[in-house]
Amino acid sequence: MTKEIIGDINLKMLEEFSEAHGISGNEKEVSRVMKKWLQPYADEISYDNLGSIVGIQKGAQDGVKLMIAGHMDEVGFLVREIDSQGYIRMLPVGGWWGHVLPSQTLVVTTKEGKRYQGVVGSSAPHGLAKEVKEKVIAPMDLFLDMGVDSAEEIYELGIRIGDMITPDTKFTVMNNPNYLMGKAWDDRLCAAMIVDVMRLLKADSKPHHCNLYGVGTVQEEVGLRGARTAANMIHPDVAIALDVTTSMDTPMDKGQNGLGKGVILSVMDAGIIGNKNFLYEMESICHDLGLDINYDMMTVGGTDADNIHKAHDGVVSLTLSIPTRYMHSHRLIVHRKDYWQTVLLMSEFARRLDRNMLSKLKEGHNS
Repeated sequence: MTKEIIGDINLKMLEEFSEAHGISGNEKEVSRVMKKWLQPYADEISYDNLGSIVGIQKGAQDGVKLMIAGHMDEVGFLVREIDSQGYIRMLPVGGWWGHVLPSQTLVVTTKEGKRYQGVVGSSAPHGLAKEVKEKVIAPMDLFLDMGVDSAEEIYELGIRIGDMITPDTKFTVMNNPNYLMGKAWDDRLCAAMIVDVMRLLKADSKPHHCNLYGVGTVQEEVGLRGARTAANMIHPDVAIALDVTTSMDTPMDKGQNGLGKGVILSVMDAGIIGNKNFLYEMESICHDLGLDINYDMMTVGGTDADNIHKAHDGVVSLTLSIPTRYMHSHRLIVHRKDYWQTVLLMSEFARRLDRNMLSKLKEGHNS
C-alpha cells in the first residue's frame, strides 16, 4: 500500500542540514547551509558575535518583533588526546550515552576542513565477565581507531588536539516515506523549519505585519549560549523556540507523545514555564487549522526558550516540540506530519501577530 506523503517539504534541504558537520562552537558549516536556504526569503541576514545567524523578514515598520529559534549545533566530540599508537581519546560535547557509541563510525574534521573516518573501539564479547558486559562504558573511556600505526600518521593527516569529531551518518528516507532518518535532527530539523515558515510567508499575497527574525542559534547543547546573545541583540517581543523531544512510542520509551501525532505544545520544562496566553493562542490556531494538539512537560532538560524569555525585561515565549526517536545518537528518526503541522502553526501565528495580539499575550503579566 502506497503511503500518502505529508507536507511540502524539500528533502534536499533536510539532507544538507542533517549531513553538515557542526558541534557546539563549530557551527560555521551549518550556518552556511542555513544562509543558503534562507537567502531567497529573508530581507536581511546578520550574525551575533557567537555566530548565531539571523534572517529578517520585514513586516510593518512598527511591527511586533517575532523571534523563531532553532539551534544549529549537534552533539559530538573533540580530540582530547592522541596516544603513541594513533588512538584518539575523545571529549564529549553535549550529552552521550555510552551504549550508543561502540563500533560506530565517526568523522574527524581538521583545521583545513579535511575529514577522516574512524571507528569507536569495542571489545569482543567472548570471555568478558558478566559484570563487564552489563556495564555502560563512559564516553570518556572510549577511543577512536583511525586505522593507523602511530601518532605520527595522525599528525601527518593534519589532525590536532581540539579538532571536531562528529557522527558519520547519511540522510535516509525510510520504508514509509513519512519517516526520515539522519543525524543532528536535534536541532537541525527545527532550523530547517524556520526556512519553511519564511518560504510560506513570502508566498502570501498579503504581507504579514510582524517583523520575523528566523534564528539559527549556536552552542545550545552546552548551555543555551547562542539563544542568550541572539535574544539580547534582537530584543524580540515574542519568541518561539523549536526543539526536539523524546518520542515515547518505541519498545524502550513508552508514553503519550509519538511520531506522526502532529503539533506538540510545551507547557514547561526545567528552565521555563511557557506563557499561558501564548499557549492558549496556539491551541486556538490549531483548532482553526484542523491541526492535532499534543502537550509536553519535562522536569529535566530545556530549550533555547529558557534563556530567551529572560532577555532584557522578559520576552513572551513558548517552546514547540518535535518528537524524535534516538536523540543524541548517530541516527534519529522523525515524521513529516509533525514537521509540517508545526510549520503551518507558526506561519499562521506570524500572520496574525500584531500589537493587539501582543497585548493579549501579555495580559495578566504586566497589569
